[in-house]
Amino acid sequence: MVLRDSDPEDIGGYPIEDRLGSGGMGVVYLGRSASGRRLALKVVHGQYADDQEFRTRFRREVEAARQVSGAFTAPVVDADADASSPWMATVYIPGEDLGSHVRREGPLPLDRLRELAAGLTEALRDIHRVGVVHRDLKP
Repeated sequence: MVLRDSDPEDIGGYPIEDRLGSGGMGVVYLGRSASGRRLALKVVHGQYADDQEFRTRFRREVEAARQVSGAFTAPVVDADADASSPWMATVYIPGEDLGSHVRREGPLPLDRLRELAAGLTEALRDIHRVGVVHRDLKP
């Protein structure tokens, strides 16, 4: 995706390089840390930023995500649930979304499909171990 004029130049001091996507709850940007590490920065839409109940849920989401670790999960690097637009930064893991890949290359061969399913299973196991229920799974 392409950055828009209305997109911020930085979030929490992390320069923004690109827009990765957007959804009902917010926008995800590609940014960089001072050391050059690529980050995915999830920023909550303004309409939710004024809702204290939502901020409480977002704060819990950040704390839960900080507890998750595993080979198939992106660790939380930083977050600010009290910012004017709450945000969370995780390590960016590059990759194409599954739908785009299948449209371009066709169905996954059985061995790749099994690998994908095993990786998703491990990721879900890791997040469920700390009591998190993932509601937006995107392989």
